[in-house]
This record gives sequence, C-alpha cells and structure tokens, in this order.
Amino acid sequence: MQPLRDFRQSVIYQIYPKSFQDSGGDGLGDLPGVVARLDYLAALGVDYLWLTPFFVSPQRDGGYDVADYRAVDPRFGTMADVEALIAGARERGMGVMLDMVFNHTSTEHEWFKRALAGEQAYQDRYIFRAGTPEQPPTNWQSKFGGPAWAWSPEVGKWYLHLFDVTQADLNWDNPAVRRELHDVVRFWLERGVAGFRFDVVNLISKPEVLEDDLQGDGRRFYTDGPRVHDYLRELSRETGLAQAVTVGEMSSTTVEHCILYTQPQRGELNMVFNFHHLKVDYAGGDKWTLMPPDFLELKRILFGWQQAMSDAGGWMATFWGNHDQPRPVSRFGSDDPQHRTAAAKMLATAGLLLRGTPYIFQGEELGLPNARFGSIHDYRDVESHNAYTLMRERGLSDAQALDVLAARSRDQARTPMRWTPEGGFSTAEPWLADPHAGASGLSVQEQLADPDSVLQHYRALIALHHQPLFAYGEIEPLLLNHPQLFAYRRHLEGKSALVVCNFSAEPVTVPLTVSPGGTLLLGNLPGTAPQQGEDLILRPYEAVVYRLA
Repeated sequence: MQPLRDFRQSVIYQIYPKSFQDSGGDGLGDLPGVVARLDYLAALGVDYLWLTPFFVSPQRDGGYDVADYRAVDPRFGTMADVEALIAGARERGMGVMLDMVFNHTSTEHEWFKRALAGEQAYQDRYIFRAGTPEQPPTNWQSKFGGPAWAWSPEVGKWYLHLFDVTQADLNWDNPAVRRELHDVVRFWLERGVAGFRFDVVNLISKPEVLEDDLQGDGRRFYTDGPRVHDYLRELSRETGLAQAVTVGEMSSTTVEHCILYTQPQRGELNMVFNFHHLKVDYAGGDKWTLMPPDFLELKRILFGWQQAMSDAGGWMATFWGNHDQPRPVSRFGSDDPQHRTAAAKMLATAGLLLRGTPYIFQGEELGLPNARFGSIHDYRDVESHNAYTLMRERGLSDAQALDVLAARSRDQARTPMRWTPEGGFSTAEPWLADPHAGASGLSVQEQLADPDSVLQHYRALIALHHQPLFAYGEIEPLLLNHPQLFAYRRHLEGKSALVVCNFSAEPVTVPLTVSPGGTLLLGNLPGTAPQQGEDLILRPYEAVVYRLA
C-alpha cells in the first residue's frame, strides 16, 4: 500500500457525488459510482479525493444541510460503500477527505427537532433569540438573500440562519455542541478517513451580543469571530486531526486571520480556501451583476496572498473553481471553440504551479465550459432560484436573468461528469440536465485518446507539482502591472522555474526582463519553443513553464 503524500506536495480532486457517476440507473450519482472510477483518478495522478457531503439530508442546499453526520444518505449508498471507497482509494495511494458542515445543521436534524419540541438543552445548541414575529433580533442578511433570522412559532423565538432558512446556525459557545462535533470527527477518523474540508468554518464563532449592522449585512460581526481560533485548536487537539489533512473554507476572511489558521505551530488547520480572487468580476461587489474580470485586480489579490502567506509560514489551497463557482474556462478564459482548449490548459498551468496545494473540481480537467439552460425550471440550485426571483423583482427580463445565471449559477459546476461522447453518467435522465449533450471533445474517453487534450495537460501538470520545486519552493511574482501576462518564478535550494501565461486572445511579447534562458518543461500549445536570446512571443492563451539555467 503506497504512503500518502505530504499535503503540500499533493493535488486534491473534488468530487460532487451527485453528478460524478450513477451506478444505480436512477439519474443520481452515488458512492459505488465513485468507486468504479478510482482507476481513472489514480491515473490522473491526484492524491486526495474530497467528496462533498453524502450524509443524510433533505438536500435543500445540495447536502450542505446535514440531518445526520454519522449516516449515509441512501440515495448515495451505504456505510459499506464508504468503507469500500476508503479502502479502494487507499490501495491506489489516495486518501478520502470528507466535507464537514459544522456552522449549521438542517432543520431536519434531530437536535433542531428536539429544540422545536421545547427541550431547552437543544435550543441551547442553536442561536435562538426572543422577540415578536414582526421584528427580527437584528438586521443581518442571509448569504442566500433575505433576512438571516426565521421566526419559530413552535417556541416563540427567532433562530439564526446565515444561509438557507432550513440551515440553522449552531451555537459553538455551548460546550455540548463542540463535544458532539468532536465525536463526529473521531467517528470518521476511526473509519480511515484521511482528511476533512470544513465548510465556512470561520463563521462558527458569533459575538455574545448580537446587534444591528449599520454598515453592512452583519458579516463583520461574525466573520473570523471572537473565539474561532480557540475552537479550531480545541477541535484539532481533542480529535487527533493533526494526523489528517485539513482545509478550512473561509468566507470573507482576511490574510491576517488565514496566516493564524495555518501556521503549523498553532495547531489549527493545514490550509485555507479564500475567495477574494473570485470576486473580481462582481460589479459593485454584487455576484449577480456582471462585468468582465479585472485582470490586474486578480493578480494583485492572488500574488498578494501568495506572498503574505509565504512570508509568514502559512499555507493556501489554490483553485479556480468548485461546486459553488461557475466554470473557470468560461469565467477567466474563453468560450470561443477556437481558444477554449488553450485557455483551459493555460488556467491550469497558472493555478496548479502556484505556491499551495492545488484543488481540481471534477470536469475542470476536461475544460468543461458554462452552458445556458433554457428555463429557470431547468435549474436545481436554491441560491439560483432565489437570485432569479430577486432579479425579476428588480426589473430584469427573463432572458436577462437567465444570462446572469448562465454566468454565475452554482449549477454550472454541478452538471453531470462527461465520461463518453454520449455522456456516460447515467442510463437514466440525470437529476440535472447535461447542457453539453452532443458536444464533441468534452468527454474523458475522447480526451484520453488525444495527446493534446486538456486532460493530458492536467496529468503533466500534476506530475510537475509533485516535484519539490513546485511543491515547496518560494514564489516570486512578476509583471504585476502587465495587462495580459500572468507570470511568476518558483525557487528552491538553488533551483528555479518560470511560469508565464497569456490571459488574452492576442499574441504578446514577453518583456526581456523575464526572458527565460532555460529549458522548456511544459507548454500548452504545440510548436517549437524559442531559443535562448530570441524574443518569447506567446500566442493567444499560451502558457509556458521553463526550468531556468
């Protein structure tokens, strides 16, 4: 059995089980389907498999509304299937990471049901506040739109839900809550789980006094809250998490806090996700108001975080997409069939060789683009339906609102994985329509047979990241003010490499100040690399990696 790689040298692949592979012919992906594709994942070269939640859930928010942390939802399989997945992955040198949603539970969770039934001990596990049905305790807003408070007539109080109304926030100040969640982590570690991703974990600590936010939606009071670092250290200390790989999803966080979350001596988490770089195309900071990405701002944010985390000994998760984000090639590259393959490879090159642990979301290795659904009724995501309603109320037409959803909906990432030209996901109608049905070149089968495919480029990049220079080396950002080029060097023990990527549809001459003068390690387009002393001219969406002399 192969040992698992150090998390810094690893590449992590995110699986959205509902859309990965259906083994039962019901149109829903499941755990046996993941097991059936383990050889593919091992051949890709990834080291850990992060699965989004497959626990018992009413699926109001795609499984992020958990009703039982220790039970497998029958629609995904059984505990035996989880054990087979863990064992099968381990036999192939891969570890399984689970997604823990510890900021909130589903209102279908036994704890919340007992709270509504009047048991004070269970009400104390959530954030209930007294009041009248007409006046919420604060003016805080839900991240899914609308008030962050819901009135419970059963108990005559309001409860806090920072997300959907069916996702009630837990009270982490209650030691009983923390002990229960520690037990959940230990439960899965004992079954061989190799790591955890903790959903919006920087929101778990709320202030003692809750007050109106006269400057915003309330997030400044609970983001990176007053006791969050204490609670994460306790979680790690009490469960043995130090032996696992851990990543925290950090909502609206700061680099200063993320340094603290990930400095090894503090004993909190191995690495963090932050999303600042994925807001550079939000007009006025609004996700649902479109604008082209601000490329210079993208570089400023990415490289600013890279340097700050590196200087302080912190560690980042690097990524372009996930189950909550639209497809990267459509967002930061090009949907034009002439350029899409090159752009997908270019984005992979830019991202996978940064300092940090790269995450690949299923389908990114195929360069899957966004696609327009024909109607709001084709969407399944609760956030998208809420946003559509709000956009129509603001005066947008149906077509305009659908244009926005085509660029922003979380369902863009959740479409079925494409295994064959026909689809290959299920023998039944998928739970979410496949808008790429009939498209050529977008399946695993086709790309495995094509040496110049996006998939083959990902395999080469993953092998590069496994090299110590790219896994552990320091980063030196370059050309911060260049309007088209994304460039940096990596350095380790006298060795160095140069990465230069053209984010535009026009040829670009690379300034002589970063002239490679080395050996081409990898390019994303066919052709002869320039010789030393010649100008380096990158074609549209071209990316090159040089080992420097």
